[in-house]
This record gives sequence, structure tokens and C-alpha cells, in this order.
Amino acid sequence: MAGKKNEIKITAIIGKDAECNGDFSSGGSVRVDGTINGDVNVGETLIVGATGVINGGVVAKAAIIGGEIQGNINAPERTELTSTARVLGDITTNVIVIDENAVFQGRCDMNQEVPGKRTRPSARALRAGKKSAKAAIAEALREVEEANREENSSDETPASDQPPQTQQ
Repeated sequence: MAGKKNEIKITAIIGKDAECNGDFSSGGSVRVDGTINGDVNVGETLIVGATGVINGGVVAKAAIIGGEIQGNINAPERTELTSTARVLGDITTNVIVIDENAVFQGRCDMNQEVPGKRTRPSARALRAGKKSAKAAIAEALREVEEANREENSSDETPASDQPPQTQQ
């Protein structure tokens, strides 16, 4: 399993009955199932289990939250709030996933390096977009016309026991 891309190697664990009063930092990935009363700074991924509680700010490369955090989260790569998560604070991240039933009260800043203005598409791209939109509309109109013709012809279909009538 050494070649797995999403594998997380946990270097520290704060157990379910453990309580840390003060700031906590680690260079690797950390799992918290107990309580930390202070800021948390993790060099890799922070995992907060369903019983985990952090009363302070969080800085980590990525965060997977299943417990409670009362403080801001700064996780540039990714932040995931599972269904048991409860976050009271702002989140700064590039990718966020919030499961159903998770509680999140705060602001979320994503992709904070947004340029001042949106870049305009080139004239060529605009023309191509207009052409493809016109083609899609024309195709939709053809389909509607065909459906109308089929509907009208089925209304005029003679009963099966009578020969078809021809018009002169």
C-alpha cells in the first residue's frame, strides 16, 4: 500500500480521554479524539474524530473534521466536514466538502488568490460559443418540429379495421 496516493501516515494521536491545555503543534499528520484547549498547528493532515474537540484555531495542510472545533480553520489544500462535524468559526481552504448533517457556522474563503477582474474570453471563443449555441437551438427546434409532426400524424391515423383514406 505504499503507492497509495491518499494514504495518510499519522505521526501523533491525542486519545479519547486525553486533554491538552495549551497550543499543540506537529510536523506530520495528527488524529485528535480527545480535547485540545489551544491553537493547533499541523504540517500535514489533521483528523478530528467524532469525539475530538479543539477550542482554538487550526492551521494544517488539510483537515478532516468529525468532531467539534470552536475556532478558525486554515487548511489550504482541503477541508472536509463529516456528518458528525460541528465547526464554529471561519474556514479558509481551496476545496471544501460538507456532508449532510454537519454543522458549520462561519464564513468560508476559497481560492483566496482571485485576480481583481475576470479574464474575458477571446473573440474566437465567443464566436465558437455562439455558433455552438445556435446549433443547439436549431437541433432542439428540429426535434420539436419532428415531435409535432409525429403527434399530428398519429391523430390522423385511421382505425386499424378501416383502409387508409387518400386525399385527392
